[in-house]
Amino acid sequence: MVFKYYAFEKARQSFALGNNPHLIFAYMRQPPPVQARTSHRREAAAVTNEDAPPPPPLVVMGEGKRNMEKQSHGYVWKGDSGMAVHGKDGLVTIDSVWKMTACFFPFSTLQRLQDLCLSFAFFKLLRCRFAGYNVNTANASSDMFTFFWSLLLKEGDHNRVFRLISEEISFVHDYYYTSIPISYSKCWLPIVGIFISLLSITYCILAATWLSFLLAVNTSSPQLLCFISCTENQLQTQLDIRLYGSWLFGLVPLLFLLVLVFITEVRDMASYVCSNWTKVALVCRLLNRASSSSSKHSLCIQKCAGLLIRCRCKLLRRHWDEKIGQFSVLVLQPRATPLGLLWYLFPFLPDQNRKVSVPAVVKVCIMQALRRTRDDGGQLSNGAACLRRCRDLGESFNWACSNKSTSYTILTWHIATSILEVRYPNLNDEGQGSPPLSNTDYKMVATHLSRYCAYLVTWCPELLPDDHEWSRSLYENVKKDTRRVLAGCTAGDSLTQEVKCQQLVELLSTKAKHQVVKDGARLGEQLAKLVLHGGDDTAWKLLAEFWSEMVLYVAPSDNLKGQKEAIARGGELITLLWVLLFHAGIVSRPGENNSAAAAAAATSAAGVV
Repeated sequence: MVFKYYAFEKARQSFALGNNPHLIFAYMRQPPPVQARTSHRREAAAVTNEDAPPPPPLVVMGEGKRNMEKQSHGYVWKGDSGMAVHGKDGLVTIDSVWKMTACFFPFSTLQRLQDLCLSFAFFKLLRCRFAGYNVNTANASSDMFTFFWSLLLKEGDHNRVFRLISEEISFVHDYYYTSIPISYSKCWLPIVGIFISLLSITYCILAATWLSFLLAVNTSSPQLLCFISCTENQLQTQLDIRLYGSWLFGLVPLLFLLVLVFITEVRDMASYVCSNWTKVALVCRLLNRASSSSSKHSLCIQKCAGLLIRCRCKLLRRHWDEKIGQFSVLVLQPRATPLGLLWYLFPFLPDQNRKVSVPAVVKVCIMQALRRTRDDGGQLSNGAACLRRCRDLGESFNWACSNKSTSYTILTWHIATSILEVRYPNLNDEGQGSPPLSNTDYKMVATHLSRYCAYLVTWCPELLPDDHEWSRSLYENVKKDTRRVLAGCTAGDSLTQEVKCQQLVELLSTKAKHQVVKDGARLGEQLAKLVLHGGDDTAWKLLAEFWSEMVLYVAPSDNLKGQKEAIARGGELITLLWVLLFHAGIVSRPGENNSAAAAAAATSAAGVV
């Protein structure tokens, strides 16, 4: 406890952790010298041998080792005239990590570590966002945006980009919800923590061995030994000895307690050894040693560090498990099934939702939609952009994107997508996940993102642009109306899929009372007609592009508290996209006031730092 308290106080006062956002924001506002910037670009280009722009000198580690002074706009380094070179004072920036060659680690491991350090540098920028600082207006942000967009524009790198942001969110989760980061304010604290865990493990093993020996030798020993005798008129009865309980009742719980302590200490030690924080710290330590006079001993340290960096522990759960929630407002389930009957008879029961792994093709379509926003000047679209690209074909669908309410638009298109899914239920759900995409891929993207957006309206309305209470009430009303309408829907197994789809459209159009349901039926009918004229691949491609644009459109948010709570729950795809857009320089939707958004973000950031 004393060790944890000491580590917490050091972390709270450290510029590397507790006071980090103030320092990083001031650092980002400082323009780097022209000579340093030119040298940095030339060296990085020589190492990477790529046309892609080199990474900017974002801080990774070591900022707390330099002398600070407090100025009007935050903490700055004393006598700092620009970007410092790593190794002289312990500061490590991401451009120096990018200059690492294969002499440090194998190429596959090297790229993984470079990406991990980049995630850590991005994590520090995201902490500034949580603290209410507008990092996107800083002087160094233009280089950061250029570099990040170079990653986004690479074909086939969708998994890498998602992994970068996922690791960044894991750093955020560790910082706010675990005790791991407090041990990294000083380089020797993790070593002391591992030593304490080893002592505790040794004690548990010795104590458990001793208890096991006692249990084996004295299995019949009682817990309580009583001597009973009665005395009357100087006469004493014979001494009666009675035994109560068993020693097992005391030793077995103690043995279980030792086992629990042992497991806890092993997990703590594994969290030190296999943590991404340790890997980043080791990379920075190696860079500093390679540039110092102690490089003679760096080879041995490098081999030991390489072994530690390859350590992975399955007990340490990744923050985002690459799964998304799935929910459908239009539940086409026969009432004869026990689950459907129960859900129908007891409408107050919580809605059913499930989580599925994110298919690779969904990531591909989202990245393609994000790349298209660059051609539109970084302007996000609620799906209208994909309709404009279809020209005459898409003009007939513009009415379905004209509502100012995002939740209204989501539910309308979700119902229409569900109707078209009735028309084509047997398309295989196995996609290839790489361009060019097939009709099956487009259907998978459309259905997965449609159900995910419906899941957001149902379970996470606070992460959407609309007022969360209004969105929740809209969903409740739509759910009641669809449940009432579908109560009279019978399952006709002998009917063709075309007839089933047409019957569903007619049923929703004639019996529905809520305008969202009517609009969804109207849109579903239009999509069914589009299939007849343009083919099913045209309809599914249109829906896939629409939902890819929509999930990006709803991602920007000033509700920092809601995003932080989503990270605490295990993460959401929309949170990952929110972070991704933040690093791409997109923090608002078209028509939103950026200054008002920044003020709202600063207000919601109170208590989040």
